[in-house]
Parts: sequence; C-alpha cells; structure tokens
Amino acid sequence: MKKLVAVLLALTLVLTAAGAMADAIKVGIVNLVPGESGYRQANVDDMNAVFSAENGYDTSQTNVDNNSDQVAAAEGYIRDGVDYLLISAAAMTGWDGVFESAKEAGVVVFLFDRLIETDEGNFQTALVSDMVAEGEMAVEWLLAQDLEEYNVVMVRGQMGSSAEIGRSAAFLKAAEAGELNIVADGTGGDNWSGEEARKVVEAAIQSGVEFNVIYAHNDGMAEGAMYALDAAGITHGKDGDVVIMGIDFNRFALRYVQAGLWNYNGQCSPRQAAKIAEWIQALEAGEEIPSGIVISEEIYVDCDTVTEEIILNLGIGPDPGPM
Repeated sequence: MKKLVAVLLALTLVLTAAGAMADAIKVGIVNLVPGESGYRQANVDDMNAVFSAENGYDTSQTNVDNNSDQVAAAEGYIRDGVDYLLISAAAMTGWDGVFESAKEAGVVVFLFDRLIETDEGNFQTALVSDMVAEGEMAVEWLLAQDLEEYNVVMVRGQMGSSAEIGRSAAFLKAAEAGELNIVADGTGGDNWSGEEARKVVEAAIQSGVEFNVIYAHNDGMAEGAMYALDAAGITHGKDGDVVIMGIDFNRFALRYVQAGLWNYNGQCSPRQAAKIAEWIQALEAGEEIPSGIVISEEIYVDCDTVTEEIILNLGIGPDPGPM
C-alpha cells in the first residue's frame, strides 16, 4: 500500500510539473557571451534570473558573439515555437529573415541593449541604452576639462555593433570639428578584450605618438589600457598625465575613479529583464505596452562626483572595495 501511495504521489508530481511546463511562457533569448565584459555577465545573469521556471517561463538562452550564429539561433527558436524572442544583436544588420520568420509564426520580438537597423514595425519594443548619448556625454565632459590639448587614443568595442557606432560618433564628430585629435584608433575586437586594448595602447606608446586621453568603449578595455600605461611608467587619473575614460559602471571601474586612478566612467545599465518581463505579462493579460524604442536613463561619474552610494547601488559585478 505504501508503495502504491508513493507511486501515485510521484505520478502526481510529474503530471503537475508537466502541466506547469505546458502553461509556461516560452521565451528564446539571443545574447552575447558573458565573457565579453562585466556588463554582459550581469546582463546574462539578469535574464536567467528573471526568465526562470520559478517565474513561469520556459526559457532557452544562446550566448554567442558571431552575428550569423545569433541569427541561426533566433531562427531555431522560432521553429521551436517560442512565444517571445529577445535579441541583443552582435551587429546591426543581417536580421531581415529573422523578423520575417517571426511575423509569419506570430512570435513577438523584443530587442534589448542593442538596436538593429530595421523598421520599428519589425519588433514590439526595444529597451536599450542610448549609445550615441553615452558618447556625447563622454565627449562633453572631456571638453569641459579645459586641457591644453586633447590627443585621444580611442579603443572601440566590436566593430559594427550599435554600441561601437554610438560611442564613437561624438568623438569622431569632435575630431572633424577640430575640438580634439584622435591620434590612435583601435579595437578590443569582438570580445571587447582588455588584452587587445592593452596592445592598442602599447602600440601607441611604441610609435611615439603623443596622447593625453584614453577613451575606451568598456571598462575591461579601459583597464587593459591602464595596464599598458603602468608598464610604461606613464601616470594616469586625477593627478596623472593621461585621462582614462571607461563605460559600463562596473564596481571595479567605479573604485578606480574613486581612487583617482581613472577620471570618468559612464553608465550602461544591464538590468533590462524585469521591464521586458513586465511588458510580456501585460501582453499576456491583453494590455497595451510601449512600442518602438524605449531608452534607459543613465548617468556618469568622475573623481568629484562618484560616491559610495552610487558604487553600491548602481555598480555592476563584484566589488573589490576601496583602493
């Protein structure tokens, strides 16, 4: 009798789980690799935490940095019958087939973190940072420092991504206007690599070009650039010879600013999952949600404005503590 009760209980649990899975909202997430940066790790973790089985979702997430692999993953999710497709694209183009397939299958598409060059009618909502505004905020801060000259080493992220294009635009425009000089221009590659950024700065040093600003498109690359300066005995930060500017708001980066080792850090918030989940739940309830592009509000800090509260509440990733 006890065995029969146990078998019936187990069967009940299996049927309950199966029913819960059948009722779950099916979501496919196409994202970039966590190792790209502290920002990306935080973004991937945020997606996993929010779109969990415990929260009523049947979710699969693919993390690759190659755009064609991302497109293939998205097409696979559509064939698998997802209800919602969430995309953070490696590149801004090459997605027309995915949008066409999603429309035919009745799959609702959300973009997050990065935009894609397409008609806004091809997706429901895009929740993104304004990468152009991030670049504009950075160059506005820099030009307000009243330096005798602005000779910039720019270290870009993944070429062709909306983040790279947006964060470069204001500096390229300022260079064209003669407000600053871009004396070296490199990239951390598809992985936004700190090691590749270090090589860019090392090459600039070895070439003998004069520079007094490093503008890196993420914190990991700014850190790699700093290591190159340290190895060459070049001072940096608040009282140094070279201004260091990073973007992402990693806690380690904010600590560098707090310690006066870096000068500037721009925010790029990775916490987008909760808002997208809120919109999905609203759609499931038959309610209307925003369409088109929705911009996250973001700030920057420098050595004079960074605070412990900002580091703890807005920073991302592990906190190394005061330096």
